[in-house]
Amino acid sequence: MTDVISLLTFSDTSKAFTAYRSTVVDVDNQSASHPRKTPRLDADSDSGSASRSRDSGKGKNVDRGGPVRIQVHGFAGGIVGSALNKVSDNLFVRLSRSIRALLEKGSNELSTTYEGVYTACRGVVCVAGRGEGLYEMLKAEIHRCVNRLAEELEKTNKEGLEWIGHFVETCAWFEGQVALLESLLTYLDRAYVLKNPSLPSIHDLAFTRFRERIFSGYFIVEKLQKGISTWVTWERNEGQVHIHRPFLKELVSHLITHHVYDAIFERHFVEQTREYFSKESYQMVEVEKAKAKVFLAHCNQRTNEEQGRARDVMLDGTIALVKDAAIRALFEGRLEWMAKEVFMECKGTADLKKAYALFSSVDGLPVLCREFKAYVQKTVQDLVKDASKDDEMVNRLLEFKSFADTTLKEAFLDPSTKQNNQDFSYGLIDAFTKGFKARRNKPAEQIAKHVDRLMRHGQRGISDAAFEALLDAALALYRFTDDKDVFRTFYHRALAKRLLLERSASDDFEKAMLKKLKEKYDPEFGMGDHMFNDLALSRDIMREYHARIRDDSSAKKLSVMVLQRSVWPFLARKKDVDLPSSMQADLNHYTTFYKIKHQGHKLDWDHSLGTATVKARFAAGPKDLTVSLYQAVVLLLFNNETEIGYRYILEETQIDVGSKIDDGELKRTLQSLACANKKVLKKRPAGKDVNDNDVFYFNSEFTDPRAKVHINSIQAKETAEENQRTQSHIEGDRKHYLDAAIVRIMKAKKELSHEQLKNETIDAVKSHFVPDVSVIKQRIDGLVEQEYLRRDEEDRNLYIYVA
Repeated sequence: MTDVISLLTFSDTSKAFTAYRSTVVDVDNQSASHPRKTPRLDADSDSGSASRSRDSGKGKNVDRGGPVRIQVHGFAGGIVGSALNKVSDNLFVRLSRSIRALLEKGSNELSTTYEGVYTACRGVVCVAGRGEGLYEMLKAEIHRCVNRLAEELEKTNKEGLEWIGHFVETCAWFEGQVALLESLLTYLDRAYVLKNPSLPSIHDLAFTRFRERIFSGYFIVEKLQKGISTWVTWERNEGQVHIHRPFLKELVSHLITHHVYDAIFERHFVEQTREYFSKESYQMVEVEKAKAKVFLAHCNQRTNEEQGRARDVMLDGTIALVKDAAIRALFEGRLEWMAKEVFMECKGTADLKKAYALFSSVDGLPVLCREFKAYVQKTVQDLVKDASKDDEMVNRLLEFKSFADTTLKEAFLDPSTKQNNQDFSYGLIDAFTKGFKARRNKPAEQIAKHVDRLMRHGQRGISDAAFEALLDAALALYRFTDDKDVFRTFYHRALAKRLLLERSASDDFEKAMLKKLKEKYDPEFGMGDHMFNDLALSRDIMREYHARIRDDSSAKKLSVMVLQRSVWPFLARKKDVDLPSSMQADLNHYTTFYKIKHQGHKLDWDHSLGTATVKARFAAGPKDLTVSLYQAVVLLLFNNETEIGYRYILEETQIDVGSKIDDGELKRTLQSLACANKKVLKKRPAGKDVNDNDVFYFNSEFTDPRAKVHINSIQAKETAEENQRTQSHIEGDRKHYLDAAIVRIMKAKKELSHEQLKNETIDAVKSHFVPDVSVIKQRIDGLVEQEYLRRDEEDRNLYIYVA
């Protein structure tokens, strides 16, 4: 039998190992033949064969082509052992030189091929079992290499971005060499390091040392951060992309590879950003005194630039940090100033949308909302208090309300829900409500007059939906006023004039408006239904009256509206104009007819809203003049006289409203005939005002392109005296409201303190108006005097209801 030594010393051309047949290895449980088994050449006597036969019968997976395992005993010494040790030493030395050459920058002294290094590593680790020594040698070489690189980086004369370029090159070279070593020394990693879990892999060993030596040193980190600051400062100042920006991209990649990106780059960059923009903000606002709009545009530009730069160079997570640092630095200490100024300077929703986004990014929305509310409230107050433009008040309020609503819808949107920011919506409502309080009664009055103008003018070519939108916009303002009774009173009077003078554009819109007001705003608007009922009944009575009189009667042209005094907002007149006898006769005839039909009813004639059609003959031809009844009475005087003085007209007509106004009604009537655009009369001396010594004469030269000329617009206009009477009427009604509310409350509660009675009274009447506390106290004192209430004898602050 040939011994093992003889086999190992055969020449390369011999087939020494073919004399041995492989011992079968059972791979089912990763087990092999016992290490002490002796291989045999006789297949029949091979215990492995017997085992194979048994395993085959059991269905086990038997690997017939597995590796051959040979264990040589007594091999430590002797000729072969000495020869193998020498070979191992040579391989180790070769590996050491190769590793040193690979880890020395610029070295070309690698004495063997990469395959030779790979094979040598296998021999040293797997055959010679010297993995530990090779690992320690590699560790020492890595330490020396990293130290050389650190010294080179520290001693170089390069600065700024050039130094960063050199640093990037160094990192790239080192990482490449480590990757090459990992490939060449695969057997060290897999056959030795993996069996020793406490040891780091070649990659971790090299990178850990690099990180500890390179990135822990103050000098290198300072140079890195200085170069970063130089780069970004240049780009920010110049507004351009630096030619060496690619260095920064590569630097970021290397820093991420070594797990120092956050500590060395990101934190420093964010802090540098904060410092830079803090100084820039101070320079613009405090030194250059930039306007808010300019500063806002600058902030948007800067944040977009920073976001683009960060997206190009840095990690995604850094983008938000840089943008946040920039905007917070720019806005630090500027939020209050910006919020106040932005609404004064930025009138477009685009600018306000940008402002909203910026404030949102720095948690400044509460500040912006507060200033938005203050801005709206002040603007509304200014519009309401501008008495010189009362007639334009509602149009100006509507214009501003439209701007505010558009701003809410387009600029102040919650980014998560895409809905209006509720804080801003509620702030807008509150601001308008408080703004209206700056002037009591007047906003409600002007809103009512605005709706009156809309109802008189009608659609004028716009669609029903568009016209209804105009009405809804006006009613949206009505919601903000506390003086609901003022609106109701003025609307009531205006509606009555429109219906009686037939100035309403559409009865259908009138009825729809009344229904909306009644159902959504105030049930007391139901009085409009009664007004329409009176008009319908009056038309029916007139048809019956005309049917009973002769066809040639002058009363055929008579039209009378019989109105219930409790429904219509007009006061009874103690005396009125003296009509010509023919006109008065027709009225008397109608009165007789009406009283026969409705016994017990009393008719009081009110000529102030009466109208008449007068035929006039001018040099240019005849015209039909639609005038008020007062105007008609005056014009008829000129059938007999060419010139008439003011005093004579006053005596003949007796136009006087029976109050403190004296002859004001006549002067307004003459003014509309002789001083307005359509002058059917002229006066001496000429002028806009009517005086007691003026003389009036017929204007025969009057011309107008239309055959029917309307001159009675004076009736539709509200006079100052009429407005004053309406205001007095409102104040009187309020006193009655308060008295009734106080008595009703006390009747239910029996006794209340002054504070409790005051609060409950306000709650009771707030749907109509919000009373002043002083007025409530006056009404309570008045009711005490009238013995509806009494004070408690011991507690004078306690009121007791008197049954």
